[in-house]
Amino acid sequence: MEALTNRKKQVERKPMTFWEKMYLPAIAKGMGITMSHFFKKKPTINYPEEKRPFSAVFRGVHILNRDEEGRERCTACGLCALACPAEAITMEAAERQPGEEHLYREEKYAAKYEVNMLRCIFCGLCEEACPKDAVYLSQTFAKANYARQGFIYKKEDLLIPNPVTQPEEYARAKGALGRDIK
Repeated sequence: MEALTNRKKQVERKPMTFWEKMYLPAIAKGMGITMSHFFKKKPTINYPEEKRPFSAVFRGVHILNRDEEGRERCTACGLCALACPAEAITMEAAERQPGEEHLYREEKYAAKYEVNMLRCIFCGLCEEACPKDAVYLSQTFAKANYARQGFIYKKEDLLIPNPVTQPEEYARAKGALGRDIK
């Protein structure tokens, strides 16, 4: 019977030579490879002390942005949730009350904004869909957690610190982005 492909080959079983039976050349070759690795740069990074350099296009944890006056940019239009292929974003809109002009830019704001990081595929489509530059993916990665509820980030977890009242925290949260936060 003939095979569909020509990949099937007969294996040669020639007898071993004296040096092959001794296994010493194979052991010496293996020890040489092991010794060469002693003098190479170690690929391990000591995480808390050292930070791994990421690419400029790395997409990490979601951030809800504020404007220069500290007001939330998100108007709960829902385009980010609509653009998300994994359906990881849920939100509820609310109307701004009189006297809350210092909190929200527009008449409508996101009363509830959640991102399920277990579903998120970090594609960046939510960032591209947002007309107000309210959502962006930062240069930090998602933290580990033991419970599923810990991976559902609420609005309080995602909102960047206020640049007016907390300038140091705002600068730290902004991080070393390849682009400016508007």
